[in-house]
Amino acid sequence: MTTQTPPVQGFTLPSYERPHGLHPPLDFPGYRATALRAPGRPLVPLPHRLTEVTGPLLGAERVTAADADLTTQHAGEPLGERIIVTGRLLDSGGRPVAGTLIEIWQANASGRYAHGVDNHPAPLDPNFSGAGRCMTDSEGRYRFVTIKPGAYPWHNHPNAWRPAHIHFSMLGRAFPQRLVTQMYFPGDPLFSLDPIFNSIPDPKARERLIARFDLGLTQPDWALGFEWDIVLRGPAATAIEWAEDRR
Repeated sequence: MTTQTPPVQGFTLPSYERPHGLHPPLDFPGYRATALRAPGRPLVPLPHRLTEVTGPLLGAERVTAADADLTTQHAGEPLGERIIVTGRLLDSGGRPVAGTLIEIWQANASGRYAHGVDNHPAPLDPNFSGAGRCMTDSEGRYRFVTIKPGAYPWHNHPNAWRPAHIHFSMLGRAFPQRLVTQMYFPGDPLFSLDPIFNSIPDPKARERLIARFDLGLTQPDWALGFEWDIVLRGPAATAIEWAEDRR
């Protein structure tokens, strides 16, 4: 169901109701941090003002082809398994969503982020920062070259480990239209043990977060290929995180 926010100086920003049973809840008992940050009172809608409705003015010229290759951002080559990750950004009718900024961030092959608060005792890779971006083309397609991330501990419960995953951010035509999700890899033994993955109520929605290995996408003798489509809404929508979930 489509709704409209109040017009602001002649501008109206469309928004969409969050479907029930598809996306993870704000408070999930198995994910301890949600108990601290989930709201205990009804949400208060904030009006969309001129800044939120008209920004950001990114401009495709600010995103270069080199931004999508996470393996060439430094003087040397990063360690780990080189992979190609590609797919399409689609609406509920299967139509491509072109001109959308997609950003990714991830841990390195050892399961460590290049971030000051990550104190996981695994080695950092001086040749891997773990972040990239690209614009979807006319067919809604994106493509990244990166390193397959490793699993890592996260102290949610005793001996807790996160499955290997890549964070995806999709930014629409205005700041309130940013969506964030995670892509996983097939056959990960940690799926059944991960509260974040299992916070998604619908098993089929969980399966849609898992990329598909495609031999046809591989570059022989260089990189394996994975395909993962992102559907923004509808019965086949990709599960979306709330803004606070970034593990």
